[in-house]
Amino acid sequence: MLSNDILNALKSYTQNMTNKVSLVLQMGEQEKRSELKAFLTQLCSVSDNLSLVERDENLRSPITFYLEVEGKNNGIHFSGIPSGHEFNSLILAILQSSGTELKLDKTLRGMIEKIQEQLHFEVFISLSCHNCPDVVQSLNQFALLNDQVSSEMIDGGLFQELIEERNIQGVPSVYLNGELFANGKIDTAQLVDKLIERFPYIVNGESSEQLPLQDVTVIGAGPAGVASAIYAARKGLNVTMIADRIGGQVKDTVGIENLISVPKTTGTELTGNMQAHMSDYDINIKEFLRVDKIEHDVNNSKAPKTLYLSSGEVIETKTVIIATGAKWRELGIPGEKENVGSGVAYCPHCDGPFFKGKDVAVVGGGNSGIEAALDLAGMVNHVTVFEFLPDLKADKVLVDKAEAHDKITIIKNVATKEVIANDGKVVALAYEDRVTGEVKEQALSGIFVQIGLVPNSGFLDGVVDRTKHGEIIIDEKCHTTTPGIFAAGDVSTVPYKQIVIAMGEGAKASLSAFDYIIRES
Repeated sequence: MLSNDILNALKSYTQNMTNKVSLVLQMGEQEKRSELKAFLTQLCSVSDNLSLVERDENLRSPITFYLEVEGKNNGIHFSGIPSGHEFNSLILAILQSSGTELKLDKTLRGMIEKIQEQLHFEVFISLSCHNCPDVVQSLNQFALLNDQVSSEMIDGGLFQELIEERNIQGVPSVYLNGELFANGKIDTAQLVDKLIERFPYIVNGESSEQLPLQDVTVIGAGPAGVASAIYAARKGLNVTMIADRIGGQVKDTVGIENLISVPKTTGTELTGNMQAHMSDYDINIKEFLRVDKIEHDVNNSKAPKTLYLSSGEVIETKTVIIATGAKWRELGIPGEKENVGSGVAYCPHCDGPFFKGKDVAVVGGGNSGIEAALDLAGMVNHVTVFEFLPDLKADKVLVDKAEAHDKITIIKNVATKEVIANDGKVVALAYEDRVTGEVKEQALSGIFVQIGLVPNSGFLDGVVDRTKHGEIIIDEKCHTTTPGIFAAGDVSTVPYKQIVIAMGEGAKASLSAFDYIIRES
């Protein structure tokens, strides 16, 4: 199952293991068990510090195993064969269990260590989901930090009865102590927010060590944010980056073919490369956190800006670069929010496999919508595309392919009105013909929303001027309307939301911030 190249790479990765790790596999009979056992046996062959143990532990199933260090279950469980995108989750869990340093901010570590209640997380995943590993890997780290926390990855494809029982139609879907905790398009920062909401005491008590006054604080870690941080660090400035996740939207992009000098890459690869590039510089990175608000002295533009973080931390900084990007735009119709993860989805690559053989809709006739329809057509029974305008906005080559596909129907000049659900599952979409005014219903099982993006600028009320669409207004040098605060990338008014443009704007914003510090300090 594992190629010689992968095995050789694993031998290199495991050379520095300091603790012995056993993979404890539940005994019993199950169709996939022999395949899982062969997979784990091959994996353990790369190091004397790895071993496979078969034991009756009354785990979920014979295809469930956990990691044991020094004779103790460390709280990290896998139900299924962690291949595909989840292979890295298993390898990281092994290395981190054996002593590799956790890459979590000190403040976040302290928050997790304060949890007093016993928490068991179940993470339902699809092996084709590129967002799921982030959640699995973060919860695994939480388990390593606190004996009260445990986490279990569950491959939904191998536990169909459980998927049906819990009405799961989207991944990742996270349960805490048997109850739904978070689902749909989620990330680690959202999980942290939910933990803070449920256990507010984890941000109380002694605060972490206060950072000195920063020269530049970058909010966001997509292409614009990463470029800003690197350019600022290269100038020898004190730089802090605050982000819900490294990579931003890019991490969700499957194929990238328009980044100049890189003919073809993926969002995951590009994110890894950006993170590796940042590691060459002294950048203080606070990942999985957000900025709740920014305060500035309107009467003294030279005064430091004050940032308040979701962790309770307060950072003072001479300049701020806002590079928070954008998020999927929602339909804003009844039934949408209530059914996210139960038939309403925003990522066809992640959630498409849950609708195999079923009828689904894609709302949006731009490039992303038509690409989603073409992608889904290879998995589902039929796709209906709903477009608000009289004509599709997608490139002609995509439109031609969609119109020629026998599994795709396109309905134009309609407005979606309501997501209709029954017993916790989507069953139809109500829409209005914009010419006749007639309201109709389309029976279906899933709705994929692809209607563009909205800037992540909601926390900036009263801080900088924005357009009616929420974009931060900037000039040609990335200055906002507030001195000392700059913006770059998709959150700003810069035209053409492209990776290469965001990188250039991030570099420009950083150079402008450096110029501001030199002139105003």
